[in-house]
Amino acid sequence: MASPHILYLILLVYISSSFAITLASSLHHSKSLKKTGQQLIKDLNLHPNLDINIIKSYNHTSYPDQELEVTQSRIVEKRLYLSVLGDSGATVDDLAQHAGYYRIEHTVDARMFYFFFGSRKSKADPVVIWLTGGPGCSSDLALFYENGPFKITNNLSLVWNDYGWDKVSNLIFVDQPTGTGFSYSSSDKDIRSDETGVSNDLYFFLQAFFKAHPDYVNNDFYITGESYAGHYIPAFAARVNQGNKNKQGIHINLKGFGIGNGLTDPEIQYKAYTDYALANKLISQSDYTRINRRIRDCEDAVKECGTTGTDTCIQALEVCEPIFDDILDVTGNINYYDIRKQCIGSLCYDFSNMERFLNQSSVKTTLGVPNGIQFVSCSDTVHEAMLNDWMRDLEVGIPVLLEQGIELLVYAGEYDLICNWLGNSRWVDAIVWSGKKEFVAASNVSFVVDGKEAGVMKSYGPLTFLKVYNAGHMVPMDQPSAALQMLQLWTTRKLTPASWKH
Repeated sequence: MASPHILYLILLVYISSSFAITLASSLHHSKSLKKTGQQLIKDLNLHPNLDINIIKSYNHTSYPDQELEVTQSRIVEKRLYLSVLGDSGATVDDLAQHAGYYRIEHTVDARMFYFFFGSRKSKADPVVIWLTGGPGCSSDLALFYENGPFKITNNLSLVWNDYGWDKVSNLIFVDQPTGTGFSYSSSDKDIRSDETGVSNDLYFFLQAFFKAHPDYVNNDFYITGESYAGHYIPAFAARVNQGNKNKQGIHINLKGFGIGNGLTDPEIQYKAYTDYALANKLISQSDYTRINRRIRDCEDAVKECGTTGTDTCIQALEVCEPIFDDILDVTGNINYYDIRKQCIGSLCYDFSNMERFLNQSSVKTTLGVPNGIQFVSCSDTVHEAMLNDWMRDLEVGIPVLLEQGIELLVYAGEYDLICNWLGNSRWVDAIVWSGKKEFVAASNVSFVVDGKEAGVMKSYGPLTFLKVYNAGHMVPMDQPSAALQMLQLWTTRKLTPASWKH
C-alpha cells in the first residue's frame, strides 16, 4: 500500500528466460527496488533502524520484566497502564488495554505483536481488527495517526483521541507480516510472500486471542484496514469463513469486512488511474491519450498473473506501474495520497514521532517488548517478499462471502490518487454475485455526519460503497468524525437507509 500503508515500489525489470539477462535483471531489480522503497519511507519521514526484525541469534528469555501473563494459547500478554492526557470519556469501570505477542503456530519462530484496546463504551461492542498495508508497514501508523485511542504530541506525550475507534469497538492492531513493527522471528523462513501465509498467521492469531479472551468470543467480529490491506482483508475474511465452515477451533462470529482506499482488483484499478487523473485535472487530454496506450498491455499482463501467478505477476507490475509513473511525471511533486497537497521535497507526511516514541526503552519495557527488538515502521524486505502477490486479483473470493450475508463495506476518500475512489467503485460494481444487478442500479444516498453531507454511498444487501468527501488516502486521519460514525453505523447495521431491507 502506498502510504504509511501501501508503499508502491515502482521500478522493476523484465525477467527474461535467458540466464544472463535474468541475472542482470535481478541485480537491477534489487537495486531499484531498494532505492524506491527507501525513498517512499522517507516521504513519510520514517527512518527505521532495521530493515526487518529477523534476529538470527535471539534469546527469547530476555524480556524486560516479569509482568507478562503467559497463557496456554501461545499468547504472552501485558496489561497496560499508560499515562494519557485528557479525558478518555470511558463509561466502563475497568478499561482493558493490553500489548502482547503471539507465538505463531506452524512457523519456525515467528512472534506477532499486537495491541488490544477494550471499548471505552461497552465490553459487548464488536471486536474490530485493523490491518495496515504496505505491504510491510506497522499498524501502529493507524493507531497513532488515524483511529487508535491515542495521538502522539510533539513532546512524545499521549493524548486521548476523541474519535478513536475504541469508542465503539474492542479494537485490535497487529504488526504483520512477520518482521514488521515489533513482530519478529529468528528465521528468514517466516517471511511471508503470499496471502495464504498472511491469512493463516492472522487466523491462528485470532484463535489464540479468543482463547486467551473468552469473554469476547460471542461478540460480533469485523475485519478492517486500508491500502494494501485491500489484499489482506478479503483473504483473511475467506480464511475465517473457511475455519468456521470446517469447525476448525473456536467459531469466530464474522459479520463483516471493510476496506478503506484499498488495492483489491489491480486490473480494474490500474485502468482507472488516467480517468481519475483527467477528471481531477491532474493531466491533460493529450497526456490521457498517450498514457492510455499502456492499458491494453497492462490488462493482458494482469490476466496472465491471475490469482496464483508468480513471475507473471512481477511482469504484470512492471507493465502496469508505468501508468501511475507517467501520471506522476506530469503532476510533479503532488502528494498522491491527497491530491490537494504538495510534498515539500521528499516529505509528504511526518510520522516520525511514532518511531521516536516506540523506540524509547521505557516504552518498550511498558509494552513488554523483549530486549534487542527495535520498532520497524516499514520493511523493504517484507515488501519485496510480497511483490509476487501485488497484481493478483483478491476480489475473486468475495462473492462467496456476500452470498452468505457477510457484509462488505468499501470506502474511499475522494482525493486519494494511488487507491482512488473511482477504481474502487468500479471493482465493487464488477463483483459477480446474486445482487450485482440491484447493487449497480441502486441510487446514491447522502452520508450525513453532524447534519452535513460527508459523503455519498450506495448499497444493496450486504454490500456498501462509500465515497468520503474531503479526505485522502487515510480517511480516519482526514475525517475522523465521519470515519467513527461510519464504523459505528456499519457495525450496528444502521449505515444504509432504514428502508433498505433485503
